[in-house]
Amino acid sequence: MHLSFHGAAGTVTGSKYLLETSDARVLVDCGLFQGLKSLRELNWAGTPFKVGKIDAVLLTHAHLDHVGYLPRIVKEGYQGPIYCTPATAELAQIILLDSAKIQEADAEYANKKGFSKHKPALPLYRGPDVLETLKLFKPISRGKSYTVAPGIEAEWQDAGHLLGSTAITVTAEGKRVLFSGDLGRYDGPLYHDPAPPPPCDYLICESTYGNRDHPDKDLTEGLAEVIQRGIARGGVMLMASFAVGRAQQLIYLLQVLKCAGRIPDLPIYLDSPMSVDATKIYRQHCEEHDLVEAELCGTSGCEIGDRPVLAGPAVHLCRSADESKALNHIEGPAIILSSSGMMTAGRIVHHLKRRLPDKRTTVILGGYMAVGTRGRDLKEGAKSIRMHGQEIAVNAAIEEVPGLSGHADRSGLLRWLGHLKQAPKQTFLTHGEPDSAAALADTLRSERGWDVTVPAMNDRVELA
Repeated sequence: MHLSFHGAAGTVTGSKYLLETSDARVLVDCGLFQGLKSLRELNWAGTPFKVGKIDAVLLTHAHLDHVGYLPRIVKEGYQGPIYCTPATAELAQIILLDSAKIQEADAEYANKKGFSKHKPALPLYRGPDVLETLKLFKPISRGKSYTVAPGIEAEWQDAGHLLGSTAITVTAEGKRVLFSGDLGRYDGPLYHDPAPPPPCDYLICESTYGNRDHPDKDLTEGLAEVIQRGIARGGVMLMASFAVGRAQQLIYLLQVLKCAGRIPDLPIYLDSPMSVDATKIYRQHCEEHDLVEAELCGTSGCEIGDRPVLAGPAVHLCRSADESKALNHIEGPAIILSSSGMMTAGRIVHHLKRRLPDKRTTVILGGYMAVGTRGRDLKEGAKSIRMHGQEIAVNAAIEEVPGLSGHADRSGLLRWLGHLKQAPKQTFLTHGEPDSAAALADTLRSERGWDVTVPAMNDRVELA
């Protein structure tokens, strides 16, 4: 049996793990590279495995860096099943259609402006490729074992990271290989805690926060303080959020704070068609929600008092371009939630361009900001940001909400791994920048005596 790392090796993006046995080959996740140009260019470097020889694809969850390359391999001829939870399938549909739309628009713009090296510039895939991809999805249930390819069984369990997110245990040739996917936070808002990992022979574990812990400060307290400071400045608060996952968490937490009287009933504008669609999917899967924070307000179910968790009179869903443009004229205090989460594309870029020069504006950062993104630049104190060919002055206040990450931190990862009473024969740390993965590897080696490897891109190892 062999395992190859064709993404999320030395980086936090582009997850692709190819597991090969004597009888079959399965791909765990099929993500798009994001962030630095050198990483994005890997999407165009050619698929690093033979698509026609893949028997099945297994998905941990629906984020773009785990599913965004699927239409490309389908375009190249993949016709096998894509296994995932029902919620992952529903979310992946809107994420992939949006990805195709963005790529088609980028190619059109590049051709119009003539700055592409390729003549003509082409998208990585188009909408019809996504529609063909969606036909291959096969929903599964957590906690059940499925034969996904000849001689290969797989079982999914809750990873607590996103609606429908999972860790996957693959059993083949007498070996159990556990893929953590992205692990969520213990006591994280809206999601259940990650389920304890089952015993395994080999472990592929994420390490996004392998070298640091989230702040101890209560998340709702930190968010309330940031909102109150934004109100005092008098301007609009821009919250860049991932359209799927983070946006829904933020709406939920803001509703909890309003219900508790800790912030006023400010208008919230969710300015993202994909976020609007994802919110509707979230509301259809109430059984997956952990509403502990809402229950502290004396409520339960999918509502806080008489207001739905993910909607309400002061929550305005902006789908059309005209509705988005109308937000240019609103005055604070108000909150605009928009994507993309790291401010690399989407409607948030237009809001930043308009409002960053205004010192009354508050830009609220939440969650991980990869190197090479506008979010990271703002986090590190940039005085200006380049957008649409212009340098935009940063006079706005830049705030961070402590602990608003969907990933387990160092302590959370160690807590999850602590459920393994017997060390895996070998552990591979992925989905982390080099310092994060190296720090977690050192901890596991020194404190637990584990055999740990941090693979490089396209490494292929034998699982003896």
